[in-house]
Amino acid sequence: MTQTYAVSHLDPRDFAAGLRSYARYRDLGISQATAGAAVAHVIKFVPPCTDEVRQWHTHDVEFQMIYVLRGWITTEMEGRKPEKMLVGSAWIQPPKIKHRVIDYSEDCEVLEIVMPADFRTEML
Repeated sequence: MTQTYAVSHLDPRDFAAGLRSYARYRDLGISQATAGAAVAHVIKFVPPCTDEVRQWHTHDVEFQMIYVLRGWITTEMEGRKPEKMLVGSAWIQPPKIKHRVIDYSEDCEVLEIVMPADFRTEML
């Protein structure tokens, strides 16, 4: 995989609409630097948590990791009980695992790293 140097400095104006209508994304430049092999972004969840957020879905990925930067988020993975993730919590979502967000704090922010950068989401 060819990679180039990338740097991203925090600018609150960089958060924009993205995959989910209830979240704002800050792209960290990893997709361009890895020619699409991976993507990394900070996600700010927009309150309140609604039924749209709580829908079961899957992602067609090779790798997906999430790390809580601020606040908290409660998630549920197929075959597991809902779990509240706090600041410093991290988890891997296996490829195509059925999952959903149940709730999140008003200040919830997570770092998400996904391979590949361009992936499909299926709502269930």
